[in-house]
Amino acid sequence: MPKVLTNLDLDLVRTFVTIAGTGNFTRAAETMRRQQSTISLQVQRLESALGQKLIERTPRSVRLTSEGETFLGYARRLLDLNDEVVSRVNEPNMHGIVRLGTPEDFATRHLPEVLARFTQAYPAVALEVTCDLTLNLLERFRKGSFDLALIKRERAASEPGGIRVWREPLVWVTADRDFWSVKGPLPLVVSPTPCVYRKRATEALDKAHRAWRIAYTCGSLAGSLAAVKAGLGVTVLPKDMVPAGLHVIDGRPLPDLKDTEIALLHRERLPVPARRLMEHVIKCLG
Repeated sequence: MPKVLTNLDLDLVRTFVTIAGTGNFTRAAETMRRQQSTISLQVQRLESALGQKLIERTPRSVRLTSEGETFLGYARRLLDLNDEVVSRVNEPNMHGIVRLGTPEDFATRHLPEVLARFTQAYPAVALEVTCDLTLNLLERFRKGSFDLALIKRERAASEPGGIRVWREPLVWVTADRDFWSVKGPLPLVVSPTPCVYRKRATEALDKAHRAWRIAYTCGSLAGSLAAVKAGLGVTVLPKDMVPAGLHVIDGRPLPDLKDTEIALLHRERLPVPARRLMEHVIKCLG
């Protein structure tokens, strides 16, 4: 007898992808606004349907099995196609312009795929993306220049309307593994003030009683990375954004920098295209 084909429940698939993205059942439950017991049951149902173990669970985290890693790529494609079909059918003629402000480093690493999925679902919506320092983004957002703005902020910040969509460890980055052998104050490559990464670096060094000096200031990510590669100093970056050729100093001999946080700000009365992008960003990053 031929094997009966399994029709996957996309709700279970979405739960699996969310768990893989958050790395934690509790955070996945919070993201999907469901009970943790419900999330666990959905994973069991999905594994039963596929006849494979997808997730190895520990008290503190989860790890995908080899079958889970393989399934994750297909699961994301299934959800992308599902969401695109639903968007095209429900709002086939939606058009307009959405103005988005974002830090350059975050836009370079994390946004391209997110925005590409959005334009596939809403091809008639034009995206006007501006990259700038968080201070400038905040000022322009308050003046009405953007519908949405992604900003760097300290954890537990109280910026009105801000929705946390990303958190990632900050690390020290250098071109020379032996940078700590340099005598005198630690040379820093930073963005102009006020900058969350700059503030985090200098405060951590002060707390650790480590002398420092500003060796190079640049508002451009490319310019800052070029300075670090040239050996002008040490900089701070989110761990997932460190380019090839540079070295991560995560921990001693330098102090811990904690996590960075990205928040999404939105206007009170958003046009429908901007609201759809906001929902999309939260779903993809949150």
